Amino acid sequence: MVAFLGASFFVGWTIIATAILLMDSIGAGNFREQARRDQRTYENRLNSLAVERDTRAAEALAAQDRFNAALDQISLMQSELLNSETRRRELETGIEVIQSTLRRTIKEREAAKSEANGLMAAADGNGKVVLASAGAAPGTLDMMIEALAETARERDQIEENAQAALVQAEEMAAQIKSMEEKNDTIFRQLEDAMTISVKPLDKMFRAAGMDTDRVLSQVRRGYAGQGGPLTPITFSTKGLAPTLDETRANRLLTQMDQLNLYRIAAQKAPFAVPVKSGFRFTSGFGYRRDPKTGGRRMHAGVDFAGPVGTPLYTTADGVVVHAGWASGYGRLVKIQHEFGIETRYAHMNRLNVSVGQRVSRGQRIGDMGASGRATGPHLHYEVRVGGQPVNPMIYIKAANDVF
Repeated sequence: MVAFLGASFFVGWTIIATAILLMDSIGAGNFREQARRDQRTYENRLNSLAVERDTRAAEALAAQDRFNAALDQISLMQSELLNSETRRRELETGIEVIQSTLRRTIKEREAAKSEANGLMAAADGNGKVVLASAGAAPGTLDMMIEALAETARERDQIEENAQAALVQAEEMAAQIKSMEEKNDTIFRQLEDAMTISVKPLDKMFRAAGMDTDRVLSQVRRGYAGQGGPLTPITFSTKGLAPTLDETRANRLLTQMDQLNLYRIAAQKAPFAVPVKSGFRFTSGFGYRRDPKTGGRRMHAGVDFAGPVGTPLYTTADGVVVHAGWASGYGRLVKIQHEFGIETRYAHMNRLNVSVGQRVSRGQRIGDMGASGRATGPHLHYEVRVGGQPVNPMIYIKAANDVF
């Protein structure tokens, strides 16, 4: 009876254990398949976001070119308008002079007529002198009348030129208004493009708990590209207050500079995922049950499980400060980044970098393994700020909607 009961218990235990193992294997397979689907969805999302980002950048560059062309055309139109205004003022001044001359000439003609009439009506003993004077008066009057007629013709021509100049000035004013409307449209498009480009980056850094002002200031101090940061545009050398368009242009240039600084900073902070091929997320950041001892212990990073030899990549630009064996970490790579950030890649099977080497974001630094204190092949990935461990998923999740 005892033997029968023992055999029954053993058979039952074997059946239950086998069922548990089968269910665990099926569940693990479903989880891996779901992880692969999520990985493919994530990669497709990254590709579409990269295409959209490139499209936005191309639109911003094209809009900037259109804006520069519009500024040149507006400058030309303003010069033509100023020249037209100067000609109009000169014509108005000439008309005033001619009118004054005409009034003076009319007065002189009236005075000459009065004098001629007086000479012709006068009678004295010397009639020949009076007749001679009277005979000379009509010739003088004809010359004066001809001069007045010529002056009137010049006046009419000047008035016609003045009217034409006014019409031309009105046409130029209409063209300038049209250009201002086009300029405003270009400004709005550029402002929208800058808002769409800058806000997600700003949100990403803030979601990662980083002070954006300090980050941008540090990047600006270390910026070494040709040309340096963008500088505000100026149009006047007379110390006048900037116009609305100048203010908007300077604001756009500031946003473009900020976008460029964010782009540089994003390469220097660990916003990427260290594993690009298929993996399984096996352990998160925080306290957990230790897989070796079973006790409660702080887990200072996150674990990505995969086959031995899976390529591992650095998540940001930096300098390798450690590449070798490190106790429980096994084969370990430490990379020092900007902003006081350090990343660690542990339990590696093979190292591709050495101490002092500069690495770029996305550069392969080695392969996944199970060296050190590990139960199987996986990557133990840490992010430390000022020497203190922080959850790496804060950076990875913050970049989900950007990269």
